Amino acid sequence: MSVFNPRIADQGDVEAIDVLLSRAYPILLRPDYDADLLERCLPFISRAQPDLVTCGTYYVIEEKGQVIAAGGWTVAAPGNGPSVDGEGHIRHVVTDERVLRRGVARCLLTHIFEEARKAGVNVLHSQSTLTAVPFYEALGFKQVAPIDVVLQPDLVFPSVAMIRRQEP
Repeated sequence: MSVFNPRIADQGDVEAIDVLLSRAYPILLRPDYDADLLERCLPFISRAQPDLVTCGTYYVIEEKGQVIAAGGWTVAAPGNGPSVDGEGHIRHVVTDERVLRRGVARCLLTHIFEEARKAGVNVLHSQSTLTAVPFYEALGFKQVAPIDVVLQPDLVFPSVAMIRRQEP
């Protein structure tokens, strides 16, 4: 079994994360989203956000020189929403579809949980894709409610608000 070592992402990872998002999301999300909706949403959701990638709490896992997973957490809610003491938000997680079921995403999220806990975060929120809900549930998240992530005034991406409480 491979050991994966998450590291803090930096500006040099933006392009590799873009490539990963652009390749993985269309494949991974296809079973749970209408083809037309996915085609319209992918240009918005499958791009790395440079400010997020370089925030210091966003991580990548590499294998053989390739980024195979990325994701992180922030105190601020997506869209620069308000922050609440002791709470954080899982942000823009992706795993290479070719390495599913090898524990890569679990390793990444476990690392995120540990780093968030060290920073005093004991509640984590996630805006999960429909596809990722079972994965997040397996990691202790509970569904809160269906939500629409607004990408443009006339374009929403169906998602699920989830929450995970962890020991301080």
